Parts: sequence; structure tokens; C-alpha cells
Amino acid sequence: MKRAILTLLLCAGLVCAQPAISTERLTRVDHLLQQYTGQNQIAGAVALILQDGKPVYERAIGWSDKEAHRAMTTGTLFRIASQTKALTSTAVLELFEEGKIGLDEPVSHFIPTFKDTTVAVRDGSGIKTVAAKRPILIRDLLTHTAGISYGTDPQVRDLYAAKGLGPAAGYGWYTADKDERICQTMERLGTLPFVAQPGEAFVYGYNTDILGCVVEKASGMPFDEFIRARVTEPLGLKDTRFYVPAGERDRLAAVYSSSSDGTAVRAPEGAKGQGHYVDGPRKSFAGGAGLTSTAHDYARFLEMIRNGGALDGVRLLGSRTVALMTTNQSGTLHSTTGLGFGFGFETVDRYGASGMAGVGAFGWGGAYGTTYQVDPQSHLVIVLMIQLIPNATDIQPKFSAAVYQALVN
Repeated sequence: MKRAILTLLLCAGLVCAQPAISTERLTRVDHLLQQYTGQNQIAGAVALILQDGKPVYERAIGWSDKEAHRAMTTGTLFRIASQTKALTSTAVLELFEEGKIGLDEPVSHFIPTFKDTTVAVRDGSGIKTVAAKRPILIRDLLTHTAGISYGTDPQVRDLYAAKGLGPAAGYGWYTADKDERICQTMERLGTLPFVAQPGEAFVYGYNTDILGCVVEKASGMPFDEFIRARVTEPLGLKDTRFYVPAGERDRLAAVYSSSSDGTAVRAPEGAKGQGHYVDGPRKSFAGGAGLTSTAHDYARFLEMIRNGGALDGVRLLGSRTVALMTTNQSGTLHSTTGLGFGFGFETVDRYGASGMAGVGAFGWGGAYGTTYQVDPQSHLVIVLMIQLIPNATDIQPKFSAAVYQALVN
């Protein structure tokens, strides 16, 4: 009886000692992945779960390229799209720790076209442009509260398209086909109207691409070189790069799309499909959506974050800085149902707000269907890699549930 009472006290609010993972219950993850590949809802997947940095589940299933008869492997490369944002945020915060970037510093200190930004607002049946009420700050970009979208909104889409952005850039976020460096693109963006006032709404968009340019300006290094020298090489992430070497093209998973009947069909070439990650200009290093990686590499990066900014004797960030990244910094602007947004990650502030993820968990995903979550309470890093855009499946929440149901106290 005393032991039961003690357990209840220790586990109040699900703050418990490290839970065990039932290997028997983890077979449900296998069944789930087999179901989705067997029904051709996805071509293939790689799933990786770490607990305290050690793999407790790693599977590759299905096809990397169905038409070429290439099986998925744990070393398959994926376009991680918005999962790039976490590495860019890490780069920004490294420079913050060095005093080269301030969280409340105006973006215009680095990109002058952001000095006098404007906002497109409805005016009766039309649209008018008004001045921003205040400067856009670095913290606004980190939390997606700067009012900057991907330019596909009706009130700005034509203006963005004319500048090679928004509808002219795939789904809005795609820049891998641009024959210019990211700062040129972002400097042009600063001349366009945004869709909300700074600090007044959560608007998902080019925020982290702008931060990639800020890193270039603050560090004096090209953004791709900074990411390589300060993030990927120190952590040993050999497969995390903006573009895939031509000799490794067969390692890159093909992109599929959810069709009208729910099955996966091969996506077309170009910005809304296979992209330009092997053949293309290779000039635009986009901090918001540009990287390719493997499940193993990305999980290792996340383990560094889970571990307070250091891994295997290499420290990228201080533990207090990591706490800023993984704590809600946006109040209720992102969500009123228990989710927040920190400096690069969505945060879980209420149990049940994101499936069975514990309070304090954080994560995000990418446009090609990749997704991840870090759960400090359970000592877990969870990564699922697929390549499906648009993705009409519900594999992501079901995968999360299949992982968490395997935890037993």
C-alpha cells in the first residue's frame, strides 16, 4: 500500500521515473507501418525511436523509389523541409549566446529592407497597405509571430508572385530552384506587405528563411557553411546537407502524393514534387525548408537538444538557451488548447494537447510528411520519415499513439 501511494505521488501529472518500453507492444508500430505501405497510402517509411540516446526501435519499410524497385533503408535520405527550422534556430541561438544577435533586436539591423515593413489589411471589399506598428524582432521570427506568411494568401499572392515568391515558389516555401542566394530572396521579401502586425498573430511562413540570412549577416559566413561548421560537423551529421551529391542520388527517396482515392502516386518533377535537391542551381540555402537528412542524423541532432545542448562531449548550446527553445514563448498566439511555440519548436503545455506526449514535449514536422517529437519525461526522441506531398493520410498521429502506447511504468 505504501509503495502504491508513493508511486501515485511521484507520478502526479505523469512526472515519473523513466518508463519502460514494451517490445511486445512496439510490434503495433510494425503493424501500422505495414498497413500504410500495404494499402499504398505511403510508398515507404523509416521510423526511429531513441530512449536516453539508445535505439529501442528502428525500422525501414516499403520503397524508397517504387518505380525503380529501390527498397527503403535506414540510410535513405529525405527532404526534411520545415524540420530545417530547428537547425536554423540553433544557429541563431549560438550567435545569441556570443552576443552577435539579440532576441529583441530589430531584423532591420541585419536586413535593411525590413526597416519600414507594411501589412496588407482588408478595407471594405478591397485591400490596403498600412505601416507596421513596430519593428519586427528576432524573437518574432523564432516564434512565427512576425505576421509573415508564405505569400499564398489571397490579399498578397499576386504581389508575391511578381517577386518570385508565394505562388511562384512551389507551395510558397520552396526556393531550391532559385539561382540566387537566400539573402537576395529575403531582401526582396522585405519590400512586400505582410499579413498581420508583428506580435499579434501566429503566422507560419518565411520567418526562418529570414533568420538564415540573419545568420549570414551576423556571422560573416555563408549560411550553409555556418550550418556545416557550427551544427552538422560538430555533431557528426554526415548526411545532413542542403543538396544531395550527384553520386548519392539513389539514396534520396522519391516523392509521392496522396491521390483522390487515398493511394500514393509518384509526384511530378519540379518544385511541387521531386524538387531540385540533386540537379539544380544549388545556390539557395533555405533556413526554413532546405535541408536533406536521414532519420539517424536528425535523431542525433534532437538528442543533443534533449540533452541540454551537448552530446558526446560536444556542446553547441547552453542548457538555459535550450530551455528557451523548448518553452512556450508565444503565449496563446499559436494555440489556445495547450500547445505553444518556443524558439524553433512547438511545445506541449497540457497533457492531451498532442496525443499522449507529456507536458514539456516538443517537436514539429516537414511538408513532405516527416515528423518528430522529443519527450523529456519519457527520455524519448521519436522520428518518422516519409516523402508524401500533399499528405492526406493520418499516419502521423497514429504513429505517435502507437509509440506512446508501448510505454509502461
